[in-house]
Amino acid sequence: MSTTSTPTASTEFPGLVANTLTEALLQTAEARGDQPALATADGDTALSWGEYADQAKRVATGLSTLGVGHGDTLAILLTNRPEFHVTDAAALMLGATPFSMYNTYPPEQLAHLLTDTACTTVVTEPVLLQGILAARELGAPIEQVIVVGGTGDDGILWEDLLDHPPLAHQSVAAPDDIATIIYTSGTTGPPKGVQLTHRNLLAMAGSVLQVMPVSPDNNNISYLPMAHVAERVCSHYMPMIVGFSIACCAVPADIATLLPKVRPNVFFSPPRLWEKLRSAILSNIEASPDELRAAATLALDVGLRAVRDRQAGREASDAAVAEHAATEPIRAAIRARVGLDQVVVGITGAAPCPPPVIEFFHALGISLQEIYGLSESTGLITMTRPDKPRLGTVGKVLPGMELRLADDGEVLARGPLIMAGYRNRPDSTAEAIDADGWLHTGDIGILDDDGSLRIVDRKKELIINSAGKNMSPANIEAKLKEASPLIGQAICVGDARPYNVALLVLDPEAAVAFAGRNGIAAATVADLARHPEIQAAVGEGVDRANAMLARVEQIKRFTILEVDWQPGTDELTPTMKLKRRPIAEKYASDIDALYADVPEQ
Repeated sequence: MSTTSTPTASTEFPGLVANTLTEALLQTAEARGDQPALATADGDTALSWGEYADQAKRVATGLSTLGVGHGDTLAILLTNRPEFHVTDAAALMLGATPFSMYNTYPPEQLAHLLTDTACTTVVTEPVLLQGILAARELGAPIEQVIVVGGTGDDGILWEDLLDHPPLAHQSVAAPDDIATIIYTSGTTGPPKGVQLTHRNLLAMAGSVLQVMPVSPDNNNISYLPMAHVAERVCSHYMPMIVGFSIACCAVPADIATLLPKVRPNVFFSPPRLWEKLRSAILSNIEASPDELRAAATLALDVGLRAVRDRQAGREASDAAVAEHAATEPIRAAIRARVGLDQVVVGITGAAPCPPPVIEFFHALGISLQEIYGLSESTGLITMTRPDKPRLGTVGKVLPGMELRLADDGEVLARGPLIMAGYRNRPDSTAEAIDADGWLHTGDIGILDDDGSLRIVDRKKELIINSAGKNMSPANIEAKLKEASPLIGQAICVGDARPYNVALLVLDPEAAVAFAGRNGIAAATVADLARHPEIQAAVGEGVDRANAMLARVEQIKRFTILEVDWQPGTDELTPTMKLKRRPIAEKYASDIDALYADVPEQ
């Protein structure tokens, strides 16, 4: 091993004395009682912490009468709604293992997960019911289907479970019992079930709360799939432990309109939404009258200079401080317009975030923190610190965790956040976690002098061209998206090839806005992708990206695909990671065309 980041000691969150998540929830409910806990986006349903715990106890009794008990699994296929949290908590009270499935999974994948967990009981809702029934036809061992908001013909009514008396006992779970199973979204091969214990999740909270300023009086929005570890941590376990409230957004596409209504104090998103918010802000500024545009541009420039001074360790002059204060009302107005004016903790993770995006939000006055981790590490290994952020890194190792770099640069981690193992996959577990307890992440990293980690690329995704040059496709792709707001997705291809090419996908909103500004009449994404002016603008973006890349890394040819890639499809995982192998197979003819009849560079 070549480099080590020394861990710090972990301590419990003040006031938290819990051995299981159930104990933590009951303590929070007792302390927070009438304070808000869960609500739907429209406000039609709202539960206090006392009501949340009471409903969980009643549903636990109902599940118990259906035979769900200690060590059993309970599958949840729901949109983001209060009933998810109540159902999950109820299963935990029984010592069972609740797990969530992606709503976009086809029946074949649902059947795989249900079979892998030997799960006989599923909680779902009418709009998702057919997928469960189809999975049962494919051999999934489903015996009971509980339907939230259904009719008597759909299955067992979730609402009927609420008619039971509250569960008498508080918890039968033990700290090392499996609290949930997170199925990796699988860029290659079938998903593997990551088993996380109560101890893992409480250790995660104790560690994070030492470096993140979260308060019980905060609020958050739940809008991402609960099958992903980051959303489950941010909007389910952390509220359960800390006591802040959650607004549930059942339709992820509604998040931009919900932000100004909720004005969250805590907000997590993968990079894509932060990129889209940045693009929307800049587009709005560009479309403003001259005087407003000039004032907003100046305010952002002043904020950017302040961020860069802080990053360089330069002390701001009196004039710079005065200018920053004078322009702050404009930045505050921008934050308020998008609903981010109350953010105390802004977080991004799950995929690499381009440094200019993080720098932009810091300039705007939002301390956007980047986290790094895997499902196998309870979602976290490192985090940038809000008091001293090191932009361009994913921060320092969390308290209680250890981090090392192997001789080949692979990031290794060890500590209380490491999973109990993969479900039914002892060989895969042994491959991921060595005999000394180090989790092999598969990511290549660099440690700065202050212990901050920079992720270079995935170990298995490095491009090695036909001349033997090693390159990071993620870095090249980030530069492409950074160079033009029109580029929504980019994948760089060049392994064993003479030069690099790229498949590009338009950002629909940015493309429509561009078309409107330039008088382009185009009805569909395909129309926009074919339009010469848009193609030329994207080409200018590629040129700008190439100017930031070494010659060997530069994109020699590209094509704009006439499609829009959505999460949970052939091209993207539900958390927007590129599925490189499926993309290469699906678009093989497009890739081959980029190498046809062009001399080697």
